[in-house]
Amino acid sequence: MTEFPARPWTVLLLGGASGTGKTMVSYRLARHFGVGITEVDDFQVVLETMTTPEQQPIIHYWSTHAEAANLPPERIVEQVIAIGGVMAPALAAVIANHIETDTPLVLEGDFILPALAAQHSFGDYTAEGNVRAVFLVEDDEAQIAANYLAREPENGPQPGRAYISWLYGQWLRQECARLGITVLPARPWETVLERVVDVVG
Repeated sequence: MTEFPARPWTVLLLGGASGTGKTMVSYRLARHFGVGITEVDDFQVVLETMTTPEQQPIIHYWSTHAEAANLPPERIVEQVIAIGGVMAPALAAVIANHIETDTPLVLEGDFILPALAAQHSFGDYTAEGNVRAVFLVEDDEAQIAANYLAREPENGPQPGRAYISWLYGQWLRQECARLGITVLPARPWETVLERVVDVVG
């Protein structure tokens, strides 16, 4: 029987902007600790499928505003943050459920906001000893663009998307500093798993 490392948490939140490599790291973390993993993008799909634009206008924003792709990068980042805010109560309920059932989980995604990670409780359960969080940040915009090209070569270079991701990453860094949430550089990739494990135990 495989023995996995001890962990001082039930739910591990792994946040960061798109294109930083956090999804790859999250699956490695789940294997390392022998726990389940869920991508927050799946929750966005569920919410968008099970609600109407009238019920959840922010969740449906991209599909109801044809001009959204042409918004200034700062406005797009604001929209990403707004979606994260709308999703936070649902994510908090999932976190509480996993604490209650003692079912360990890595929860990963762009829409995990530092404010969610900074909550002192989830439902009837305290965050201390139950929830840990780490955010990965890539400060090199060109590296994010290279990551997109390597991941999605069929789409060609995406400098605009990389800039938006970089902007969002800088906002995440500032919010994490304000709230006392751990931020780690995404690189070097060769050591990112070990660095995250060191932080989360």
